[in-house]
Amino acid sequence: MAADPAATAREVVRRHGRTFAEEARIRLRDKPSPLWCLLVMSLICSARISADIALAATRELWAAGWRTPRAMAASTWQQRVDALGRGGYRRYDERTAAQLGELAETVLEQYGGDLRRLREATSDLLGDLQQFKGIGPVGAGIFCRDVQAVWPDVAPFVDDLAADGAAKLGLPRSADRLSALVSAADFPRLLAGCVRSALDEDVLEDLRAHR
Repeated sequence: MAADPAATAREVVRRHGRTFAEEARIRLRDKPSPLWCLLVMSLICSARISADIALAATRELWAAGWRTPRAMAASTWQQRVDALGRGGYRRYDERTAAQLGELAETVLEQYGGDLRRLREATSDLLGDLQQFKGIGPVGAGIFCRDVQAVWPDVAPFVDDLAADGAAKLGLPRSADRLSALVSAADFPRLLAGCVRSALDEDVLEDLRAHR
């Protein structure tokens, strides 16, 4: 008998539904600092590097005190390189350190350090996020995937990686059909589990075994 999609979705949330924002120690709210932190995480995680390393490097940026664009802008390039290195993010550390400085300056200059102003002004969030150097389609997708928890008008949003993971689990790829399987509060958690299923064969096998 085929697995029940809603039951599978609940199991994904239960077993592997910790969001990447939570992994990065971001207490996501509709406030300037958490939204900035989510944007930084999205930039860091969009590089071709393991998610664990990217998240560890992101946490090192918070440990250095750079949870606002103003604090990030006040840091030096070398300080940012060193923080990324402490998280094991060495292959892209110099380029990313420069991008983080530019990101902070752009957010300050264009939005006064408050990404809620971007939300108010945009009719194409996914596209407008890509104005920031270092944020391409992947990074914009990461941001939208988690921000829908506090910006409900973004929902339902599914990025390509989450859709790939959902398909591997026998779940629908489309945002409307996938979001119908869980509550709005659990939808970002479902996507997090789907992403892990796409990235980690052990997670995928664990979920297949518990369908």
